[in-house]
Amino acid sequence: MFATVLALAAVTTVATGPAQARACKYNYTCVTVFYSDSTHTTVVGEKYEDCVGEVDMWGVRSGYIEFYESPC
Repeated sequence: MFATVLALAAVTTVATGPAQARACKYNYTCVTVFYSDSTHTTVVGEKYEDCVGEVDMWGVRSGYIEFYESPC
């Protein structure tokens, strides 16, 4: 899964402060990485959404996110 995050990072990166996670667009693969604070140094969770709409998540959600998306 880490390789997927790196591949998606090459396509689109949106860094945000405290905010809600974006919705994944139809026919896209999306990864939302949740950080402990605004420094974005400690990952506390991750949400992966694939092209067919399946979702996998580990850890916890926070208001400090980075969102990556890539068309399928």
